[in-house]
Amino acid sequence: MDEVVVIQKTVNFVKETLAGAEGGHDWWHIYRVWKLSKHIAATESVNKFIIELGALLHDIADSKFHDGDEKVGPAKARAFLNSLDVEKTVIEHVENIIANISFGGGNHDQKFRSPELDVVQDADRLDSIGAIGIARTFNYGGYKGHELYNPNIKPNLNMTKKEYKSSKAPTLNHFYEKLLLLKDRMNTQTGLKMAEYRHTFIEQFLNEFHQEWDGKR
Repeated sequence: MDEVVVIQKTVNFVKETLAGAEGGHDWWHIYRVWKLSKHIAATESVNKFIIELGALLHDIADSKFHDGDEKVGPAKARAFLNSLDVEKTVIEHVENIIANISFGGGNHDQKFRSPELDVVQDADRLDSIGAIGIARTFNYGGYKGHELYNPNIKPNLNMTKKEYKSSKAPTLNHFYEKLLLLKDRMNTQTGLKMAEYRHTFIEQFLNEFHQEWDGKR
């Protein structure tokens, strides 16, 4: 099947599958990561077809919405791509992107690396920081019923993957436990440059938040 047709069918599949999803992990999150991936890929020597498929399918079944099961996403993507007779090596690569893209607390070894994963991972991380990252973080915190902030509960920077996935900490802690760490984990120069700007925006937001919390503004 023509690659353009496969991409369009994938777009339609993702839109249908994620209809009604939590606002930080819905079609528009996928759309932004897809666009960012193509932007970053333009400066890299990569397989752009794999990047588009990886970006579009990277959160087709996010484990946090499937009782922590990390196998659901790759399996769902594989079944869909098989239905389109996509080449086996491409499917395997996309599965590996989905299985290894997550931050997961940051204290674990990534089992698979490729230039294509590097690009999609950077795009996904970029959507977790900056103005949109702030909006997504508080949207998810509200969805889970987490406290906005609690100065008595300090961020945990040494969580295991299991602790990270089950954390019920206040939403603001997530900025320190993940978002502020992402800039230094970017894989590409284009991704890093964009992350530096978004990182600064988060720092400014946090400074303002604490100033207002303490009644200084």
